[in-house]
Amino acid sequence: MEGSQTETPAAKTGRLSAPLDTPRGHSLTIALKPMSVQVREMTEIWKQWEGEVINGEFHLREYLGGTDHSAVFLTERGQHNQQKAAIKLIPDDPYNTKRQLSRWAAAAELSHPHLLRLFQMGRCQFGDRRLLYLVMEYAQENLSQVLPQRALTPPELEDMLPPLVEALTFLHGKSFVHGQLKPSNIMAVNDRLKLSSDGLRAAGEPSGVPRKQSVYDPPEMVDGNVLPAGDVWSLGITLVEALTQRFPVLDGAKQDSPALPETMPPQYTDIARHCLRREPTLRWTIDEIAARIKPESTVVADSIPAKQNTSVNWRYVAPVVAVVLAALALAGLKLRARHAEPSPTSSSAPAHPQNKPTPAPALMVPKVAQAEPAHPSKSPALSPTTNAVVKGAVLEQVLPDVPPSASDTITGTIRVRVRVAVDAAGNVSEATLDSRGPSKYFANLALRAARRWRFKPAQENGQDVASEWMLNFGFKNTSNTVSPRELSP
Repeated sequence: MEGSQTETPAAKTGRLSAPLDTPRGHSLTIALKPMSVQVREMTEIWKQWEGEVINGEFHLREYLGGTDHSAVFLTERGQHNQQKAAIKLIPDDPYNTKRQLSRWAAAAELSHPHLLRLFQMGRCQFGDRRLLYLVMEYAQENLSQVLPQRALTPPELEDMLPPLVEALTFLHGKSFVHGQLKPSNIMAVNDRLKLSSDGLRAAGEPSGVPRKQSVYDPPEMVDGNVLPAGDVWSLGITLVEALTQRFPVLDGAKQDSPALPETMPPQYTDIARHCLRREPTLRWTIDEIAARIKPESTVVADSIPAKQNTSVNWRYVAPVVAVVLAALALAGLKLRARHAEPSPTSSSAPAHPQNKPTPAPALMVPKVAQAEPAHPSKSPALSPTTNAVVKGAVLEQVLPDVPPSASDTITGTIRVRVRVAVDAAGNVSEATLDSRGPSKYFANLALRAARRWRFKPAQENGQDVASEWMLNFGFKNTSNTVSPRELSP
């Protein structure tokens, strides 16, 4: 269960989230079979672990889902265990342990607003079982919980597609492949859509341990090839399923691309067809898809600009989306099937919609209702001359992990200064060395730690804004320290 933290009822019974009228024939879909006895037995075993403690610090609060070889539990992390997190457990395979931990460590170094964050990983012993564990960001919901109920509307997909493409563009630009793109790995964390990141691997890396072929896997996966073009194929399958609740059908080995369902909205058929070419080199790249859905801009793979506001106020939508979605705006942009507070009309939207972030989609249709008009007299806009600034704060401080063998080499204090750009959501979007000190090794340790910090965003005129901080690290033989200082706003 790569990435997925929760499962739909269909998944828990071993069935795909597909409707009964999925077309017959030589289909790309895998056989819909009941969950094996082995999986059922393991599920019961996993559930019995609720209440246990892993590695002496992570309490297994609730079993969220799993397979015959992995399980995900709700847990907590941080000082005083105040932050919810998810912890994934898999068997410690001596032939694959080093590679798996290396993959997770590499993924943890990545920072993007639409990627699930990985916090901690390692090996542990539970009874007579040797396990690997991964602590990651907790996602409350995922797309696979929605699609069994209904398809997305084109406007909803229009909201969902840009953040997905942005995350994939970032990964491919860093020479990573997602490799597991599917609805269960498209998640919602509070107010933001995020992709799972525990299954990331380097582009071109062999697929490793054999696994059963999934409907979302590209044809070349049979040969063990994990390529960026494979993510494009998976995106195409997900796009078709999200809009039609059906999968494309491939009739015969000579067919160049699958046949799309007749109910496929025409504005997305061209993207789907270019994603689902059998030959990987004939598929569109993720950059070409980005250019198609956002022709007026270029998606930058390396990072999100520090000044871009990537957070979303879930009770408000951008004016264009408000006009198109109308009643959908009443639900906010959360995945749960519940009624949210009515959104204000477009007249109360910010004056600069081009700076608005890409919102996650409204994936569950609420009861149709009429939006209440905005009342400017009750919530007047701030005067343009007002410039009220509220400083940010540190929410999560990460100290460098220095091996004892390295600490023993320190005489006096090694000082390193790291300058970090923090986006309006409180995530570090960029970290650079302001002063590396005498040791490149310790400078890199400080840089890695700085990228994992979290901040309470600064505010200007009541709005969250980007900020800049200086982190002063001190490495001693006996301890490590850090002193943060906000530089702007």
